[in-house]
Amino acid sequence: MTKVYALTPAASRVQEGKFGEAILPANAQPGPVYVYDAAVRLWHWVTALCIFVLAATGYFIGSPPPSIGGEAADHFMFGYIRMTHFIAGQVLGVMFVLRLYRVFVGGSHARQIFWIPFWKLGWWKEIFYEIQWYLFLKPKAKDYVGHNPLAHIAMFFVFLLPLIVMLLTGFALYSEGMGIQSWWYKAFGWVFLVLGDSMTVHTVHHVGMWIIVLFSMIHMYMAIREDFTRRQTTVSAMVSGWRFFF
Repeated sequence: MTKVYALTPAASRVQEGKFGEAILPANAQPGPVYVYDAAVRLWHWVTALCIFVLAATGYFIGSPPPSIGGEAADHFMFGYIRMTHFIAGQVLGVMFVLRLYRVFVGGSHARQIFWIPFWKLGWWKEIFYEIQWYLFLKPKAKDYVGHNPLAHIAMFFVFLLPLIVMLLTGFALYSEGMGIQSWWYKAFGWVFLVLGDSMTVHTVHHVGMWIIVLFSMIHMYMAIREDFTRRQTTVSAMVSGWRFFF
């Protein structure tokens, strides 16, 4: 079994090559690399919790549960569902703004999912290699310090962009309820002009929810799969920040 020294400086154990590929130095034992700082990990888990809460409450807002008997004044179930949805949405928005700040002050891995090097031929070659690996056409997987190129492009197009759309449409719908004189509507009312009308904004918001839910399910499966099929840790890296290569 390969021995790992957790306190060994990352620079002396693993060198980071192009597109985040980890290149193990000759005659060196694989060691840990500090990939995700505390701010990125906090954003990841708070965002995951918010998405779960928003998906659950959003489903009931779109398909309300049966009414409860008795006086309406004695119940506030749907109100609590909407209030929870609004709180989770606003927390998600605040965390996203803070995450944008981390893009400018954090390391390369804090910026990775916010840009796509589509002009680099080598990056596309890495994507096609990953596709062949997942189709069992390549005998060996490559090691990456951050997201592999296929996960990189999925995070950008199937998570980050839909998340931005969800935030904009969600705050626009919230501003509609707050009234056209509110600062919410002044800030997000333009979304109705772009998409056409309130019903279209509702539809885009609803479709966006299912895109992110499906992405989250695939993301969890792939993260766990990576732990079993590659020589590196994936799930625990988002807990401790350290990625180990074995």
